[in-house]
Amino acid sequence: MTSSSTFTSTIERADHPNRAAIRACDLVKTYGHGATAVRTLDGVSVDIRAAELIAIMGPSGSGKSTLMHVLAGLDDVDCGTVTLGHTEITGLGEKARTLLRRSRIGFVFQAFNLLPTLTAAENIALPLTLAGRRPDPAWLNTLVDTLGLGDRLDHRPSQPSGGPQQRVPAPRAPVTRPEVVFADEPTGNLDSRHGQALLAFLRDAAHNLGQTIVIVTHDPAAAAYADRALFLADGRLVDDLAHPTTADILTQMARLDTTTEGH
Repeated sequence: MTSSSTFTSTIERADHPNRAAIRACDLVKTYGHGATAVRTLDGVSVDIRAAELIAIMGPSGSGKSTLMHVLAGLDDVDCGTVTLGHTEITGLGEKARTLLRRSRIGFVFQAFNLLPTLTAAENIALPLTLAGRRPDPAWLNTLVDTLGLGDRLDHRPSQPSGGPQQRVPAPRAPVTRPEVVFADEPTGNLDSRHGQALLAFLRDAAHNLGQTIVIVTHDPAAAAYADRALFLADGRLVDDLAHPTTADILTQMARLDTTTEGH
């Protein structure tokens, strides 16, 4: 494990020459001022390559959610840069970032965020509808079939159970073909069976549909679906596990908990 704040995770392998989808360099984010200031990101640098599923983990207060918000253009930083493709998003104004998120970034949140008056099909297509575009039928069918929602497209949110409700936002995120999809505790409201189905979909979207997926989770079983697990502690990126198992993740989390308790 590396404890330096300059630890850099570079998700680049010779057998998979895809470009980096998103790149962060020396991110610093502080909340508060003076004696009450808390540095939630402390020099984080990371490259995330295209077409992989990445899990961000760490103890409570480690900065994992802040990192996701910064990478997704939802929050500013004190210093450092985030580059999506060839666009430095940390240099954009709020309006430009909003347009960028709408067209190039997708989100799967723990809350369902479904409009009750729309059918599942209409909720899935909502990002395109707001942009005045129509979904590509073939791509939409691929997403729907992958997640097993074909028989529920005419249902409204009040009709399906919790599992299907949470699966509806999953294809909604990549329906616009964004460069990166961010998922914040995507299995938090699901039982184990539906959680596994959603994680399998996200992994399939990365490996077979070419979608870059970044999830923030506290669940070792969920993170074990990832190609790589990134660990934060005290705002620093401290480790990077390739092809992690649940046992690997539990061991690392135990180490981080011990280190945190020692502060």
